[in-house]
Amino acid sequence: MNAAVITTSGGPDVLEIRDVPRPAPSAEEVLVRVHASALNRADLLQRRGRYPAPPGSPADIPGIEFAGEIVELGAAVRSWRTGQRVFGLVGGGAQAEYLVTHARTIAEIPDGLSWTDAAAVPEAFITAHDALVTQAELRTSERVLIHAVASGVGLAAVQLVRAMSAIPYGTSRTPAKIDRTREYGIEDGLVLGGDLRPLMERAREWSNGDGMDIVLELVGGAYVSASLATLSTRGRLILIGTMAGASTELDLGVVLRNRLRIIGTALRSRPLEEKIAATRAFAAQVVPLLARGVVRPVVDSVFPLEEIRAAHERLESNETVGKVVVSGER
Repeated sequence: MNAAVITTSGGPDVLEIRDVPRPAPSAEEVLVRVHASALNRADLLQRRGRYPAPPGSPADIPGIEFAGEIVELGAAVRSWRTGQRVFGLVGGGAQAEYLVTHARTIAEIPDGLSWTDAAAVPEAFITAHDALVTQAELRTSERVLIHAVASGVGLAAVQLVRAMSAIPYGTSRTPAKIDRTREYGIEDGLVLGGDLRPLMERAREWSNGDGMDIVLELVGGAYVSASLATLSTRGRLILIGTMAGASTELDLGVVLRNRLRIIGTALRSRPLEEKIAATRAFAAQVVPLLARGVVRPVVDSVFPLEEIRAAHERLESNETVGKVVVSGER
């Protein structure tokens, strides 16, 4: 089969399309013909040699989410049949024509979604749903601040917050990205660059002085401390990304006085049973919303697998709104 292969650590030019052996499913796995996948920051970090694939996943084939068709069942699989359209998350290997994955870590694609739209769903919506609902325990009418709101996870979070009758706000580095997010339900947004001081004042305005109930922190670095200062009493900060840095100074007095919760989260490194639980919750609570059009994937651009280098360059440009999708169709 054809696959995008990381030949060594470096820039997009280290990626090559190569003919590699097709994987075979174990007893509890399924073999999926990948029709589309999507890029994530994890793929960029893995390519640079800074985020190795977890044990059991291909070490040199990137890609952590996919949409495709089941073509073979493992001997113990009874819950699926060949021909079903499925999507999900894997530890790696999605930028290829075929992949294997555990049968309990996939969900069925709603009939109305194309392959490219479906590929833009798993990482964004499973991450956002797990962070907001499972971990932050989002409640009706709560105010949620979402950093990097025009990212795949950010836009999924905006829609899920609205679907739960809560109120999403967001930040981004450009006015154009804030404007794009309005069609997905953002209440208001703030253009935020190197100076984070305006964040506190705007959060007070948005919350009538009470503070934000939840912050979905996708940036890291100095944003974490600034975000803590925007939270209400018993507010929750969910730390998902560290694009702006993996370390920062915190005012622990703020955390103590306001009884704040700081929760770190990552899906790729979780044990299998936790990944299954996150996927089952997504299948039960989010897939029906996708089927009814209450929430929808956001695709920035689509590249064929043969143009995987250009796809990486597009994501690294930081100009994207939504997901960069890699099509496996010919």
